[in-house]
Amino acid sequence: MASATRNVVRWTALIAGVGYGIVHQTTLQTKYDAEKLHRHQAHRAQLVEKAREAYAAKKLAEKSGASSLVTDPEDPRFDLEKLIEAWTKSS
Repeated sequence: MASATRNVVRWTALIAGVGYGIVHQTTLQTKYDAEKLHRHQAHRAQLVEKAREAYAAKKLAEKSGASSLVTDPEDPRFDLEKLIEAWTKSS
């Protein structure tokens, strides 16, 4: 049979191990959550930058007149001559 001192040491070690595990997991989870938040914010910033570039490109295209070309034949502003001219310029 184990002595009382031995049992106290065993139970103390068990409780200390469980306590350390809980504290360690909490620390790791906090670090993981912070890194996940940082990655999410960086991804959003990258998407915003891409959107700004696309908007600037769209505005530049509108100023140059490239977007005034209507390719939908059902549109009342459709002009076949402008469409053919644009195709010949791009070829």
